[in-house]
Amino acid sequence: MAALAFLVFGGGKSWRNPQGVVSRTMPGRTIVIGDIHGCSDALAALVKTIQPQPADKLILLGDYIDRGPDSRGVIDQLLGLARRCWLIPILGNHDKMLLSVLGGKTNMFSNWMALGGADTLRSFGVLSPEMIPDRYVSFLRACRSTYETPTHLFAHANYLPGIPLDEQPHYVLRWESLKVRTPAPHYTGKQAIVGHSAQRSGQILDLDYLKCIDTYCYGGGWLTSVHLETGEVIQADLRGRLRNGEAKSVGRA
Repeated sequence: MAALAFLVFGGGKSWRNPQGVVSRTMPGRTIVIGDIHGCSDALAALVKTIQPQPADKLILLGDYIDRGPDSRGVIDQLLGLARRCWLIPILGNHDKMLLSVLGGKTNMFSNWMALGGADTLRSFGVLSPEMIPDRYVSFLRACRSTYETPTHLFAHANYLPGIPLDEQPHYVLRWESLKVRTPAPHYTGKQAIVGHSAQRSGQILDLDYLKCIDTYCYGGGWLTSVHLETGEVIQADLRGRLRNGEAKSVGRA
């Protein structure tokens, strides 16, 4: 007997996958991707290598837009992936800045533009955020603040170790850098996986209880994916070239 796959978006909302008929006896993979920042060729290279299947969970840590050359192309790919697998996108601080500007916080416009908003507008071929087509904005509005499994916690930026994930301050989840405060292990004992704090070395920050997989793709590093069940890491650069031409394993996440 088959079951329909669903897509997991913000606020616990699920979206039916019309192509996603999944066998109950075929467990899917759980794969996490770090900050994409408009690097559509890097994302395409990871997706081509991963080949997401309907039973797979693809967890995205946010910052889909800004700084890189093709924010529009990134969201186009993610909308396509939402028809192939369980897509679980978390909202990043750059994504939130755009939504805040569109929500009337015009005082944030200059900051957003300076932090990569100009690159986003250029990718859409528009002069103002209000001209970005609705479906792209709707995607960002549907993103979650966090995600949690029995073994892992996922957030864009950081967390407070003694507070449940769904009670964390939004500033901490979206803005607080690990360079400002490296948290202790979360009280649940679950491993935390975050992005936001760019690792300019191109290497994952691995503290065992905490991993940061923002590996600075837009600035000359890599876009990173991690397969949680096996620890396999795949990285691609801004031009879509795989690191060392192949995937590698750094141990189970």
